[in-house]
Amino acid sequence: MPRYRPHVAARPSWRCRVCGAAWPCSPARLSLLGEYREDRIGLLVYLAALLDEAAGDLPGQVLLTERFLTWARAR
Repeated sequence: MPRYRPHVAARPSWRCRVCGAAWPCSPARLSLLGEYREDRIGLLVYLAALLDEAAGDLPGQVLLTERFLTWARAR
């Protein structure tokens, strides 16, 4: 039986350790939405903290806000 491996970021590249996509990848987003199902503000605070760390690791990158936060706001 295959074992689930969480889609987490590899630093300092901020690429997914499992699938190699820019983190948060689609599986990571789904997992985070499930984990923070009842606390969207908490999710946004958590992602904002990670965005701050990523900005330090990826100087000059544009669209980090969209990559880390925009997808998670309430619809």
